[in-house]
Amino acid sequence: MTEQNKNQNAIGVFDSGLGGLTAVKELNRILPQENIIFFGDTARVPYGTRSRQTILRYTKEDIAVLRQHPVKMIIAACGTVSSALGMDSPVEDMPFTGVVYPAARTACTLTKNRHIGIIGTPATIRSNGYVNAIHAIDPGIAVTAMACPLLVHLVEYGYTNRNNQITRLAAEEYLMPIKKAGADTLIMGCTHYPIIREIIADIMGEHVNLISAGEEAAKYAKKCLTQQHLLTDRTESGHNIYYVSDSVESFRENARHFLPDAADGQVFSLHI
Repeated sequence: MTEQNKNQNAIGVFDSGLGGLTAVKELNRILPQENIIFFGDTARVPYGTRSRQTILRYTKEDIAVLRQHPVKMIIAACGTVSSALGMDSPVEDMPFTGVVYPAARTACTLTKNRHIGIIGTPATIRSNGYVNAIHAIDPGIAVTAMACPLLVHLVEYGYTNRNNQITRLAAEEYLMPIKKAGADTLIMGCTHYPIIREIIADIMGEHVNLISAGEEAAKYAKKCLTQQHLLTDRTESGHNIYYVSDSVESFRENARHFLPDAADGQVFSLHI
């Protein structure tokens, strides 16, 4: 395949569930001419309570799904997968990024008091992926990390309203140790969390920087594609295609919380 043809290929994005749609949303905003192929492993969500060995096996299978289509870059829009991988890339023939390094890099740039907070799934926090990435950039930065096992479920079930007391109470439980520790920058280390950004912002206060892992991954993707001359030269808007490993109807219903366009777009179910 010529480089010119390769430029027209899609950006492949995968996630354990629907949270990666927040990264797709940012890709659509930042790179509106690019086509996106998204795979959500909705039959096996969440990954955050699985062992590292299982997460890496699922990751290999998710990438294989995307490779069935013409893609020029792969994004692991999942904090759990990105943390399990660390700095390793599971693909060698095209650009790849997770969400950990781009978010860590931005957090290190923004923090003024050199104290960063991290929230993520239990597997993400247990892996120390974000902590290791931050300390690889600047070993002197203090980090306070908290696992948030309930938040993915609350977001997936649509408990996302700013005034939802159940989600607010759970978020307060997880965030107060970080707030008390004095972090001035918080990495939302799971792509579900931007959906409840207002709740998180209310609890942390207006002076704390909130970093969306999916948004930073999208920005990093643009940088990678630009450097490798892989940006499309199309002038018309790109389109998104969605694949899920479970119910299409369930995806359409729940996707409205993440990316309204996905609920009405091309969605297909497949088994892996």
